[in-house]
Amino acid sequence: MPFTISKKYIDADPRKLPDWQIADIAEETMPTVEEWQDKLGLKKDEIIPYGRLCKLDFMKIINRLKDRPDGKYIEVTAITPTPLGEGKTTTSMGLIEGLGKRGKNVGGCIRQPSGGPTMNIKGTAAGGGKALLIPMTEFSLGLTGDIDAITNAHNLAMVALNARMQHERNYDDAELAKRNLRRLDIDPTNVEMGWVMDFCAQGLRNIVIGLGGKMDGFMMQSKFGITVSSELMAILSIVRDLKDLRERLGKIIVAYDKKGKPVTTTDLEVAGAMCAFMRTTINPTLMYTIEYQPCLVHAGPFANIAVGQSSIIGDRIGLKMFDYHITESGFAADIGFEKFWNVKCRLSGLKPNVSILTVTVRALKMHGGGPAVVAGRPIPDEYTKENLQLLEKGIVNMTHLIGVIRKSGISPVVCINTFHTDTKDEIAMVRKYAEQAGARCAVSEHWLKGGDGALELADVVLDACNDKVDFKFLYPLEMPLRQRVETIAKEVYGADGVSWTPEAEAKAKRLEADPNFKDFTTMMVKTHLSLTHDPTRKGVPKGWILPVRDILVFAGAKFLCPMTGTISLMPGTSSDPAFRRIDVDVNTGKVTGLF
Repeated sequence: MPFTISKKYIDADPRKLPDWQIADIAEETMPTVEEWQDKLGLKKDEIIPYGRLCKLDFMKIINRLKDRPDGKYIEVTAITPTPLGEGKTTTSMGLIEGLGKRGKNVGGCIRQPSGGPTMNIKGTAAGGGKALLIPMTEFSLGLTGDIDAITNAHNLAMVALNARMQHERNYDDAELAKRNLRRLDIDPTNVEMGWVMDFCAQGLRNIVIGLGGKMDGFMMQSKFGITVSSELMAILSIVRDLKDLRERLGKIIVAYDKKGKPVTTTDLEVAGAMCAFMRTTINPTLMYTIEYQPCLVHAGPFANIAVGQSSIIGDRIGLKMFDYHITESGFAADIGFEKFWNVKCRLSGLKPNVSILTVTVRALKMHGGGPAVVAGRPIPDEYTKENLQLLEKGIVNMTHLIGVIRKSGISPVVCINTFHTDTKDEIAMVRKYAEQAGARCAVSEHWLKGGDGALELADVVLDACNDKVDFKFLYPLEMPLRQRVETIAKEVYGADGVSWTPEAEAKAKRLEADPNFKDFTTMMVKTHLSLTHDPTRKGVPKGWILPVRDILVFAGAKFLCPMTGTISLMPGTSSDPAFRRIDVDVNTGKVTGLF
């Protein structure tokens, strides 16, 4: 039986109340962890309590349910978004709620939000309106500590590196031997890793460390990235168990020695301690939609930098626990779906039944030549008034990405995530072109009405789940790196080809010739705001070349990451960040202002 939803929540109007207040209303009658344990049929030792939340012991659950057939596997992606995003998480929550209204055993797994966007422009990734994940405050502010653990483990590797460099400078080989150390001869100009923190801090992109005396560390240039861009986060999203995590952590390349040989965390004797910090991160956190359906939260890598998916572990559990399991890919289908398709599915061995392309009239008008959309500023009138000409010009972005999904053999479903300003003729136009491009289409009002507003979407997805899936990867793993990049650029982005800087091409040739990298997957690093490397180019640009300027090597994750454009691993904080509106009610202790 479903849990009872209060009348106070039913009467709440997202047009009048901010997300955090709607969340507060739903959390007043939120089921307890014990009630969720009973509803989901979980054993007591499969629950790891964390206050109002709990983690799930995934190995115990997987072992108990190993003979249960997997449920239907449903992925959510989107068209190329405006800077405000187009509602993938809102769509994921709405679909879970809609399928719940249809009486289905449904759940999902989404990524943990980063503190950077939460305190900056986009806000938290909890969804919105009546398609929201709760408890919202815990979700938005650290959850059960996975990102903190990754931050500590990553930075410990850098502590080990800098300390070793200081000691090798200060002591000769005999003295190092007395201290049970061997000389690694690290090249200070060839350090792969930097430090991380989970905020958008552009002032830390390029730094100098070790200022002071010879006991104050080794002086060198260094850098910070945002925690979710860390290789450790990428590793968490793809590991199968604790053993896999430990092995991968030991292969991370921190720097290179003066002969060009990799210096790993194993060489620095720090991988075990890093794993100790991360030992509990392998277990997903159990959370709930605002209408009390289960949804796991696990991992949180950015899709424009890393794999951009919730974890393989989360999907493995969800497919055993639920008859319908929803997962979400970061940013647009050219990035998030492409990595889901060619990386995550390749590593997990899981084949999806349906992919949902989230679409908004607003974003399609932007692709048709509408004025710039800037977070924190009023949306121009072109996006709130009917403009069929602008819309029709921008629909090419949607039809292009429908074509990308169809190349995988997965059934595409277009979800029109509606705003109250969308007109009937605008919605009809999007539906017509979506169906002409070979996709099913549903109009959804989940933001306004929750599960009741997502019934059409739920029904269309249920129908699509019956389709035969002829799943195939875009390229074989045996394909050389440069050929893979060209294939992705042409077949997914619509580029005419790829250009390489001399340094990037030389590095690509070395990697292609080294048998140690033959089974590494390709993880493109590209802006999410355009099909191209240039965030200002909208729609489906023609006659362009994708420039590759470098290749990051994630040896633990086994990713080769071609860097395109000018994308940074450390985003910047805007002039009007979200933290200006977040506070605490000192009488109740409740956090206010999250969105």
